[in-house]
Amino acid sequence: MSKTKKTSSSIQEKKGVSQQDITNEDSIKAIKNKRKAKLKIDDLVSDILNRNITALSRGITLVESKNTEHINLANSLLKKCLPHANKSIRIGITGVPGVGKSTFIETFGNYLISLGKKVAVLAIDPSSSLSKGSILGDKTRMENLVKNPNAFIRPSASGDSLGGVARKTRESIILCEAAGFDIIIIETVGVGQSETIVHSMVDFFLLLQLTGAGDELQGIKRGIIEMADAIAINKADGDNLKRAKMTMIEYHRTLHLYPEKASNWLPKTTICSALKNEGIDTIWKIIEEYIKITQENNYFYQKRNEQNKYWLIQTIENQLKTEFFNKLSIKKELQKQLDLINTNKTTPFVAAELLLSMK
Repeated sequence: MSKTKKTSSSIQEKKGVSQQDITNEDSIKAIKNKRKAKLKIDDLVSDILNRNITALSRGITLVESKNTEHINLANSLLKKCLPHANKSIRIGITGVPGVGKSTFIETFGNYLISLGKKVAVLAIDPSSSLSKGSILGDKTRMENLVKNPNAFIRPSASGDSLGGVARKTRESIILCEAAGFDIIIIETVGVGQSETIVHSMVDFFLLLQLTGAGDELQGIKRGIIEMADAIAINKADGDNLKRAKMTMIEYHRTLHLYPEKASNWLPKTTICSALKNEGIDTIWKIIEEYIKITQENNYFYQKRNEQNKYWLIQTIENQLKTEFFNKLSIKKELQKQLDLINTNKTTPFVAAELLLSMK
């Protein structure tokens, strides 16, 4: 009987590290003391600029934190990293669940790395509206990419953020760029929410589609297609290849019906098979062509300036919201008003006006 070959997994225990080594009391105590140690922003910035992945992860955790004590630290970190950012190509990738986003990103990421690129993936996992939990399984779905030293994958919970984008994804991009990653990929939860949020933080927006999606999604498709810079029909292999080509032609015809983009770019359509690693190079050539054209006509830089203005307003709104709900007086009155609403003694609108008058 032949022996079963063992395969390496990104979630398997590393060779040479025993369970006993990492669970003894001294190790646990050391880890707890390290966590309690005062965070030194200058040291963290230095480590991030030196492309220390652990420091990058720690920095992203800091900016994602909802702890009010971390806000000033996070702002200081971002300010010090900002001069070293804005040197990457930011790519947003969306598509319906089951379109193969994770497989595509892994294949695409490995292809880019083979060209000498450093790739960071900010993958957004949907959070449960009940438990508030998130699976954060992208690292297990991208096993080959996650083990590549020139790749960084950060799964984050979408929380209550509209569009399936983690609350601090925009800031995470800055940290990844400061760490030397020249391609930043943002994977969204999927079509069905406001993908405008993703569009507002990337240079190129790629829509992955399947064959035979059906007309029932046309209402959703229209808004997404208007934002897409390219549409790729994935899983174009085997018996599905012919249908994929037909779907590509249909989308190509549809794109001509939409208004001309301010970028003077006519969105492209193509087919690919992430599983078979086919058509991936074509997609990268499309992105390179887009970047070249939009940089030459200055749209690339205008768009980034508009995005910065947008995120200024968003940051102000988020900060005001956080400060409002963290006030003790608001918390007490909010619960009181909720009780009154439940007993039909007031309306949500009257309660809202009362709470806002307390600001």
